[in-house]
Formats: sequence, C-alpha cells, structure tokens
Amino acid sequence: MDLKMLSIPQLLRTHSAIVDELKNRGVVRSSNNPVGDYTEWLVASKLGLKLQTNATAGYDAIDSEGRRYQIKGRRVASDKTPAQLGAIRNLDKNDFDYLVAVIFDPNYEILYAAQIPHSLIAGYSVYRRHVNAHILNLRRSILQDQFVVDLTEGLKRDLIVEDVHELTIYEESV
Repeated sequence: MDLKMLSIPQLLRTHSAIVDELKNRGVVRSSNNPVGDYTEWLVASKLGLKLQTNATAGYDAIDSEGRRYQIKGRRVASDKTPAQLGAIRNLDKNDFDYLVAVIFDPNYEILYAAQIPHSLIAGYSVYRRHVNAHILNLRRSILQDQFVVDLTEGLKRDLIVEDVHELTIYEESV
C-alpha cells in the first residue's frame, strides 16, 4: 500500500483500522497512542507478567512472586533524541518494585530496554512540581548500573523469533 497516494481521511481510517486490529489481537488496550499499550503488552508477554487493569494505580503488571512492575515506553525520532519517559507519580508510595522501560526508534524497533529497581528511580529522575511527578530521561548510561538489568538483547531476540513465526504462519495461510 502506497500511503502517499491516500487522502488524509483515508489515512485516518487506515490508522483507525490498524488500532482496532491491534486491540483485537490484544496488543493495545485503548485508542490512545499505541506506544504505551504496546510496551506493556510486549514486556508482559516476554517477561511472563500478568497485566493489571488500566484502573490499577501505580503499577501495570505483576509476576508470579507478586512483584509489581511499572512499564513505560518511548518512541524517539532518532538515537540522539532524549528518551524522556512519561510521568512517574507518587514515587514515595512504593507502588511498584521495578520500572521496566523500553526505548523504540521511529519504526518500533527496540533501541534499548532496562529493568530498574524502585530504589534507584529517585536518583536517576528529577521531580517536577508542575506535573507533580518524577521524570526520568532513560539514558543508555543507566544500563551500566550494576543493579539495572539490561533487557535489550533478550527483547530484541524474542521479537525476531516472533516475527519469523508470524511470517511463517502468514505464508502457510496464503
């Protein structure tokens, strides 16, 4: 499909159809920007976490041991674009045990991903009073912290296997 040939209404209808199909497949849970929902689905499915309802405050998923995970994603224009994550509210309430963050390029390819213990978030983020939240710019250097788990290669490897599997299923059905 050559998107350049479509009118603006056709592009918007195509976007809507894509979001609807992603919802049907369970990849996104809302009609908002798909980065957040896609990141939650990706992390939960790859790490074996159970997603909580959107109404759950402070965390997005839990593991089999009951540990709570807040999941954030950011799609950046280039590798040089700051990877500022969405607001982390009520940090002092200890609502989550780990923050898992994934930074994507414009094509949703994973640039890097990290699992950060709650105890480190305040040191890597800045509290912004006007949004009443901590803001974390996920720099690659954070991956060097001995208590941070670099999830990049594991998530990328799993995605490649999944894409090949989906391609195989598609080819077999044609």
